[in-house]
Amino acid sequence: MQAGILWWLGVDWETSIIDAAVTNTLLMAASALISNNLQFYQPEKGRYLYVAVWCVLLAAIWVFASQWTVTYILQGNAEYVNMFFKSLPVRFSFGFLIIGWVAMLSIIWYTRQDQREVERRKADAEKLSREAELYKLRQQLQPHFLFNSLNSISALVVRKPEEARKMVHQLSDFLRGTLKKEENEWVTLDEELQHLQLYLDIEKVRFGHRLDTGVEQEESCTHLRLPAMLLQPLVENAIKFGLYDTTGMVTITIRAACVDTNLVLTITNPYDPDTANPRRGTGFGLGGVKRRLYLLFARHDLLQTQGEKNIFTTTVKIPQL
Repeated sequence: MQAGILWWLGVDWETSIIDAAVTNTLLMAASALISNNLQFYQPEKGRYLYVAVWCVLLAAIWVFASQWTVTYILQGNAEYVNMFFKSLPVRFSFGFLIIGWVAMLSIIWYTRQDQREVERRKADAEKLSREAELYKLRQQLQPHFLFNSLNSISALVVRKPEEARKMVHQLSDFLRGTLKKEENEWVTLDEELQHLQLYLDIEKVRFGHRLDTGVEQEESCTHLRLPAMLLQPLVENAIKFGLYDTTGMVTITIRAACVDTNLVLTITNPYDPDTANPRRGTGFGLGGVKRRLYLLFARHDLLQTQGEKNIFTTTVKIPQL
């Protein structure tokens, strides 16, 4: 474009091309220089005057270098050299405009890159923090259950040694399965129910004929996935409120269904509203599960509870990602 303008102003093609080649090569070098500098030395917010000063200096250096180079190459063309000197103000303004645009775009580009890097580091830090908290929540599942089981075994050793031996084997299988699940954040519904059955077998030894459980699931849900060991604290909560304040037989029901794109798990247990407060819950139970679901899905509406007609219902939705 510059060569064409010079030719239109009456300069021959050869001279026009030389002028355009020299001046634009030097302008490209000046633009690359300020862009590379801004990559490593970003100006502080509100101190962009220094960048403008650098653009002025680079434009002046560019004009001087262009004038010297073109004059040296075309020193035999006095008429053109004279015209070149007269066009210096226009050339300086053009150079300052181009270098200024390059500087502004570079600041925007490198600032955005820095922001993306900060956001990535922040996301990584939040992910590590979330994983650490999830791990801590999962570790809190076992201690009180283990203590209760050991106390039950201790009580059975004298009265029912065979039952105590059976419970030891069941507890061993349960803890071995728990350790394996620590390696996997997600499991299928079938795997979770198999692990839950080990827990229920232990509890049935503790409570004997008083505890009855039922598991119902839709065949289409068996392959759906959920966080490992999510059901145990919910069922433990149901056992606590269903059996601790009653003396008769209690039936706890676990249902799994597919609703839209969610795996919906429902745990129901009877309770006495005069001696329990299941809406609030205590210990790890519902609060820990709700916190874990929030860390995984960033939603507070995935766990719902309802007490009605002496039946307490816990409903959990697991989105299938």
